[in-house]
Amino acid sequence: MNLLKKDIIFSDVDKLKGIGKKLSKYLKNKRIEKVKDILLNLPYSETDRSKIVDLDKLEVGKIQTIRVKVKKLNFPRIRNLPNKILCEDKSSNIEIVYFNSREGYLRKLFRVNEWVVISGKISFFNKKYQITNPDYVTSLDKEEYVKQIIPKYSLTKGINEKKYRIISEQVINNLPDINEWYESHFLKKNNFLNWKENIIALHKTKDSQNNLSKTYKRLVFDEILANLIVLSNNRKKIKKIKKNKFFKSTFCNEILKNLPFELTKSQKNVLEEINLDLKSNTRMFRIIQGDVGSGKTIVSLLAIANVVESKYQCALMSPTEILAKQHFNLAKKIFVNTKIKIGFLSGKTEIKKRKKIINDLEEGNINIIIGTHSLFQKKINFKNLGLAVIDEQHKFGVKQRSDLAIKGGDDCDVLLMSATPIPRTMMMSLYGDMDISKIKEKPKNRKKIITLSKPEKKINELWSFINKQINSDNQVFWVCPLIEESSFLDYSSAKKKFDIINKKFPNKVALIHGALDKIEKEKILNKFLKKEIFILVSTTVIEVGIDFPNANLIIIENANKFGLAQLHQLRGRVGRGEKQGICILLFKEGLSKNAIKRIKILKESNDGFFIAEEDMRLRGFGDIIGYQQSGIKNFRFADPIIHQDLFLLAEKYIKSMNINVNDGKYSFLLKLFDKAEIINQNID
Repeated sequence: MNLLKKDIIFSDVDKLKGIGKKLSKYLKNKRIEKVKDILLNLPYSETDRSKIVDLDKLEVGKIQTIRVKVKKLNFPRIRNLPNKILCEDKSSNIEIVYFNSREGYLRKLFRVNEWVVISGKISFFNKKYQITNPDYVTSLDKEEYVKQIIPKYSLTKGINEKKYRIISEQVINNLPDINEWYESHFLKKNNFLNWKENIIALHKTKDSQNNLSKTYKRLVFDEILANLIVLSNNRKKIKKIKKNKFFKSTFCNEILKNLPFELTKSQKNVLEEINLDLKSNTRMFRIIQGDVGSGKTIVSLLAIANVVESKYQCALMSPTEILAKQHFNLAKKIFVNTKIKIGFLSGKTEIKKRKKIINDLEEGNINIIIGTHSLFQKKINFKNLGLAVIDEQHKFGVKQRSDLAIKGGDDCDVLLMSATPIPRTMMMSLYGDMDISKIKEKPKNRKKIITLSKPEKKINELWSFINKQINSDNQVFWVCPLIEESSFLDYSSAKKKFDIINKKFPNKVALIHGALDKIEKEKILNKFLKKEIFILVSTTVIEVGIDFPNANLIIIENANKFGLAQLHQLRGRVGRGEKQGICILLFKEGLSKNAIKRIKILKESNDGFFIAEEDMRLRGFGDIIGYQQSGIKNFRFADPIIHQDLFLLAEKYIKSMNINVNDGKYSFLLKLFDKAEIINQNID
């Protein structure tokens, strides 16, 4: 089949010759649905059949190619016995063994006294070399077809290597010429092949097994660029012309005077960046990235004060009611001497009160509304929303961010907050559609959390320490990985641990986990917040961002099973008040070198950005934020650690090139990496 048009690359695989419904189904099990998926399914190894090996130099267990003369055919008349063909070369002899093969077929394949080329796995049985059911048998005139370095692919049930090779070669050997989207000088400067040559090389050389080879790096760069083009396009659609916001920071300065602390240098810098965005004539779309306890919320509230001074409304949305309530209480406290009207709205707000709030928002009688995702329901309209602030925004992807950005109209600026420190290359891939501000300093009064490690066999030593904490009016988190006991994993059960702790500290313990509904979880968290309970046994569902100022001790079981980033996030649940925070990491004996290293890093550092870098280095980028984030692993080939230089090159390329996705230059690239549909989404 000739692939005359590039469009065939994006067609279903059953359009290829020799692929019927059954084979198509098997391929789809391997996530090969389009012809392009064959191109992107790179070989993981290869089989070297290129060298003819003399029989006296054969190596058992290896796939080798031999040139031999057929001497004798042996077809036993007893059922289930194998057919055997004796062959030789000048140095020795070998048996070719077949099970369940037709005699007529073998007689055509092996003609006595004729030479054949055979390739297969070598074995040794009854003092003879053997090849059982060889992969290839052919005449000397077709020898070159066998004598190749043949790529090996990860396959699935119903597809053998030979069959997949035929399918793959059908595509690779008939690739159409594609209009290159990079300029020739760019390719030359970066030692990149053109796209067609590059793909062929990845399938016909060992380059696919080396993620630093020039051909693999070209593929990686393509993938990164496709991702960044989506984010860049999203950015252009969001950052539209808007009315400037005019303010003198009157409210803001008044609030700053009354705060019991001074802003850190980082907080001041970030507030200045936000203010410049607010005063500009293009819509702000910015994320504040800060470690746990760095003071992101106070910065956002000061920005809100400036927007309210500009005669606009503001909305602050949090993922949970309890966190939203905390923000609401903080806002009431710092805005107490102003005439600013603040409302609260969540799914639990009673109907009568809800109707009034919705009406007041529409009439402009509420300046600031704080709540959960209910704030952005279709039925809620604002008179003049000027700023939307989204807390713990890691739950949102590119499309959701776009939807939030357009909710308030062209004059609505958007500010997002994330408590998860993420390395730069990861930030580029996730949030390249936004401007990024970092708060790296902690408040001066914030104490460094003391981190200790202890083997689980010494767990009994903790009970008196916990008792002492409770008697001192302190609260405790006890974190376990699983809800139930598992026969497959060596993890502790949160339920079992709750029973143990509850016996030791009756009526002072509660259990929270992911299987509880939202209302029940918030009820338990509220009890903990009000100090009605003193020990909270939990899985990793402890709400990110919620302040429990009275909690100063967290115990994490099986700490060696967690990533650094997740341990740091969990550790950040304590030490948020004036008391000294303590984190105890429990582990089983026999730790791996990596686990020992992770625990050592955590004990030595409280810097979330440094920890995130180390976590990415140790574990890869798929679980960098600790809490599972939808779409975090955006890449099939690119690795933000190994390919940092390519991320930075792509960033530079995007900035230097005025990429217009509508001119079609990059349409093939975007379709290749499944980004075209995102680009085409109507987010205006």
